[in-house]
Amino acid sequence: MKSRTWVGCLLALSVLGASAVFGQQATELRLGHFPNVTHAQALMAKASGEFEKAVGVPIKWTVFNAGPSAVEALFADAIDATFIGPNPAVNGFIKSEGESFVIVAGGASGGAALVVRPDSNIATDKDFDGKTIATPQLGNTQDVAARAWFAKHGYKFAEKGGTLTVMPLANPDQLLMMQKKEIDGAWTVEPWVSRLEKDGGGKVFLEESSLWPEGRYVTTHLIVSRKFLAKNPELVKKLLQAHVEITQKLNADKAVAAAVVNEQIKKDTGKALDPEVIQKAFQRVEFTWDPVSSSLFKSAQDAFEAGFLKESPKLDGIYSLSILNEVLKEKGLPEVK
Repeated sequence: MKSRTWVGCLLALSVLGASAVFGQQATELRLGHFPNVTHAQALMAKASGEFEKAVGVPIKWTVFNAGPSAVEALFADAIDATFIGPNPAVNGFIKSEGESFVIVAGGASGGAALVVRPDSNIATDKDFDGKTIATPQLGNTQDVAARAWFAKHGYKFAEKGGTLTVMPLANPDQLLMMQKKEIDGAWTVEPWVSRLEKDGGGKVFLEESSLWPEGRYVTTHLIVSRKFLAKNPELVKKLLQAHVEITQKLNADKAVAAAVVNEQIKKDTGKALDPEVIQKAFQRVEFTWDPVSSSLFKSAQDAFEAGFLKESPKLDGIYSLSILNEVLKEKGLPEVK
C-alpha cells in the first residue's frame, strides 16, 4: 500500500510539474513595430489580425518611433519581439553581450536614398564641399551609410575640421529645412525619400541599393527575446509562418497592400501618407523574410569605422534562423543564410 501511495504521489507531482511547464507558455505576444512603410508586415498584420489568428494568443502591439527605445523595451522585458532596423539591433546585441535577443527573420530591404535640392549645384560626387546633408539620427542606419559613403569619396566632416556637414535631423524637419533651402540634401529612408521628392522638390542623387551586391541590404528585421524564444518555440514558428505569408501578400499586389498599410499608419499616427507617396515608397522597398545577413555585418563594420562602436563588432550568434528555414522548407521555399 505504501509503495502504491508513493507511486501515486510521484505521478501527481509529475502532472503538477507538467502543468507548471505548460503554464509558462505565453498567453499573449507583446510585439513592437514602427508606423513606417519599412515595417509593412507588422502594419498589415495589425490591420488584418492575421498574426493573432496564426499564433493563437492575443497580441499586445507597441508602437515605437526609434530603434533604441525598442531595444530598451526588450531589455526591460516590456516586449517579447519587435521589428527594428539593423544598427539599433547591432548596438543592442553588443550592449547585452548577445544575451538579450536574436534576429529570427528579415522584414525589408532597400528604401534608402540620398536626395538633393536641384538648385544646390550637386551634380557629381565631387560637389559636396561646403554642403549640409541631413540624416535621421546620429549613428542610425542611414547616418552610418552616409558617413561611410562620404568618407570613401574623400570627404572630411565639419566636426573634424572638414568641409562637409552631416546633420542629424528628424525626418519631418528634413522636409521643412529642404523647403526652406537650409539643407542641401538628406540621406534618408522611405517614405521620406518620396516625400522629399514630392513635397520638398528634391531629386534622388543616389539610391543606396546601387552600393550593395544585387542591390539588397537589410532595412528591417524581426528580433525576438532569447528568453521568450526558449519558452515558446512553437509560437515563434507560427509567427514566422504568418510573417512569410503576409510578405507574399505584400509582394503579390503592392497597390492594394499599400492602401491597407496606409490606413493602419493613419490609425497609429493620426495621419495617413499621401497615396502617391506611399505607392512610390512601396516600389522602392523590397519586402522579404531574408535578413540579408551579409549587409548587417558590413553596416556594423562601417559603424565601427565611423566611431560609433568602440571596438570591432563581434556578432557571433546574432542570428537564429533555424525556425525560419524550417518554415520555408515546409512551404517549398529556398532557405536563407
